[in-house]
Amino acid sequence: MARVALIEERDHPELAAEIAKIRAGRGTLLNLYKLLLHSPALAMTWFDHVGAARWKTLLDGATRELVIIRIAYLNKVDYVLAQHVPKLALPEGLTREQCDALADWRGSRLFNAQQRAVLAYTDAMTREAGVTDALHAELARHFDERRIVELAILIGTYNMHTRVLQALAIDPEPPAQ
Repeated sequence: MARVALIEERDHPELAAEIAKIRAGRGTLLNLYKLLLHSPALAMTWFDHVGAARWKTLLDGATRELVIIRIAYLNKVDYVLAQHVPKLALPEGLTREQCDALADWRGSRLFNAQQRAVLAYTDAMTREAGVTDALHAELARHFDERRIVELAILIGTYNMHTRVLQALAIDPEPPAQ
């Protein structure tokens, strides 16, 4: 159960503009935003930043979801797995087997050289908060400088995202009826 009460739309008409923007961008008012709306300014900057890190980059959707799901496994956040695997990763072309293998990808044959470089970079940034020159060089074999910057920002963003979800114990949305 969430450690902070969720903001319910009906109880907060003063947040109508913020909620409308979130609904327009996400299709629904996720529990994450119901919680973040305790601080409307931070909720909206979060919404804008996460949206930019996910949708306004040159990274392809499969790479983006590979990173996000791996971070969810590393940081033990079921909320992200429940949101991303069925709703985003599978439509972006990742298979269920790949999503499951992201829990321990190193022994898997399901990932190509570029994906393995991305996963190693994700692991390094998440576990050590840094990367070696050799790891950066391997990533640079597959991505230009803009995509490397975008990848680093995506990884940092979802580390922030998962840590807030964990700290505040946000519950996943109930399954769609």
